[in-house]
Amino acid sequence: MISLNRNHIHPILLAILLVSALIFTDSCKKSDDTNPPSGLTVTDIDGNVYHTVNIGSQVWMIENLKAGRYNDGTSIPSIPGNTDWYALTNGACCDYNNTPGHSITYGKLYNYFAITDSRRLCPSGWHVPTHAEWTALATFLGGEDVAGGKLKEAGFSHWMDPNSGADNSSGFTALPGGYRNNIGLFASTGYGGIWWSSSEESDITAWDCDITNNDSKLYSASNFKAMGISVRCIKD
Repeated sequence: MISLNRNHIHPILLAILLVSALIFTDSCKKSDDTNPPSGLTVTDIDGNVYHTVNIGSQVWMIENLKAGRYNDGTSIPSIPGNTDWYALTNGACCDYNNTPGHSITYGKLYNYFAITDSRRLCPSGWHVPTHAEWTALATFLGGEDVAGGKLKEAGFSHWMDPNSGADNSSGFTALPGGYRNNIGLFASTGYGGIWWSSSEESDITAWDCDITNNDSKLYSASNFKAMGISVRCIKD
């Protein structure tokens, strides 16, 4: 029998109390954790499944967005023709070279008008990253001069030689999905990837981030809002 008085706590009871306190403390820490562990999945409005990775204080999807509908279920116009693409002033998407199979691996390309549409591109709880969030990612990875290499998928399964500095140490797995320029022409698959931010630069341009096969940099740049560029979602 365990005896207890005002001046003495039996060693066994003390051990039980300490273990209980540790369990309670650990459960509190878990409940305060706002970032889910890497490897969880998110599903978009079309049923496409995306894996996730924690990088610093941010949580990113590992794959580029593939959705053909806004988050409220409304279809995003898919525009194959160059002339029609050039004339757009509303949200639109496309498959690189109008090849749906390309989007399975690299995701769709979206113009900036789709990025800022109030119906939202990313699944609930996620958003298109701001320019500041891309900058924070680069800073966490050691700066723009090396961040691209840490974000790129290593090897040559998708990237063209030399794929300089690529080690994917971040787990971000950036792929060279190419882009569609403002007059509708496709370019750079295998050689480069470009991802929109939600941050406007001017009436006709907005900020994006670029990675190429030739170096390990993450370039901060701006492009015409009419361009078709990849989207990578970040957790709210």
